[in-house]
Order: sequence, then C-alpha cells, then structure tokens
Amino acid sequence: MTAAAPAAPPELKAALATLAAGELLAFPTETVWGIAGDSRSELALGRLHAWKGRYAAQPIAVLVPDLAALESLGAELSPPARRLAAAFWPGPLTLVLRCRAHFAPGVASAAGGVGFRCSPHPAAHALAHAAWRADRATVTATSLNHHGEEPARTRAEAAALCRGEGAPRLLEGPWPDAGGGPPSSVVDCLQEPPRVLREGALSAARLARAASEGAP
Repeated sequence: MTAAAPAAPPELKAALATLAAGELLAFPTETVWGIAGDSRSELALGRLHAWKGRYAAQPIAVLVPDLAALESLGAELSPPARRLAAAFWPGPLTLVLRCRAHFAPGVASAAGGVGFRCSPHPAAHALAHAAWRADRATVTATSLNHHGEEPARTRAEAAALCRGEGAPRLLEGPWPDAGGGPPSSVVDCLQEPPRVLREGALSAARLARAASEGAP
C-alpha cells in the first residue's frame, strides 16, 4: 500500500521552480542526501553530470511518488516486479525496468533499463508527489556528492556542498534530516527471474520471497 502524500509546504513551490528551470535540488532521503533534477531535461542531466564529475554512461535512478505513477509512465511491470513494488514501496528498493516514457540521455542504462525508487522519507516523498502533480514529472535520485567522494549524510554536509557555481540548491523547509539507513537494494527486472544487483537494506532472501510470493 502506498502512503498518502504529505501536505506540501510553501517551500515546495520554490523547489518546483528550480526544477522547471533545469536546475538541481538537494533533498534528504531515508539513506543520504540526494540530487533532484527533471529526469526529462537534458539541461538538468548535463548540469548533474558536470557537477558530480560523473560519466554520462552511468545510469541515474528516478524518483516516483507511487506505483500508479510508475504505471502511467509506461513501465513494463512483470508480475514479480509488481509484487516487489507492492511489498516494499515506499521503501529502500530500486527496480530496474523498461519504460516507454521519455527520459533525458544518461537516465537509462545501455540495456534500456531505468532504475525507479519510491522513497518513504517525508521530503523525498512530498517532492516526488509535487513534481508529478505539477507536470507529471519525475526527478533524479542520485546521491549528493562529487564522484568518488562520500555522499552528504547531514544537512550541514549538504549545505557545504550546495555552494558555488553549478551546485544544487538546498531544499528548504521543516524536513527531517537524511535517515542514515543502508542503501536501497537494487533489483534488475529486465529479466526473469529478477536479479539482485545490490543487496542493501533488503536481503536477497527477502527480495526473492516477495518476488515469488508477494510476502515481504
């Protein structure tokens, strides 16, 4: 079951304006701080790669508000993928799926897979819902760090990185800090049975059980 969208504070209006301009936004998640950019915008993806110093060929995950939005995007959800989303979303799970929606170059992998996340953190969850309601947009969900460095885990660390030309803007508002939990587990659903690419917060055994039985 998907959690209801929290009430949007005024600060989200400024956040949406930042994203609409092709700029980047730093926001907290249940793990570390992330970088949001409009996943359809080549300008935003170019700025993201330039600031992080990251290779453009490395795919970037996308934040969605819920399973219904994912379906509206035209993601190809096999029965195991659907069971995984139902069992663990919102939660620390990234599903790699084929999707008919348009994304900027650098989002999908060379194999055509896009990593989708649905975060339970109040700020990330509200941002994903606000972007979707405003323009049926989705945002990137990569970590806030320069390539090869540790991601920001606190608001103070995030604020230090959000300085200088080209840096992301800090999401303002009465949000909790990043949760500091283990990274999301990543499951490749381009094949059957799905393959665990990263065993993070969810063990491979739990993922396999949910994919086959639907029970977390």
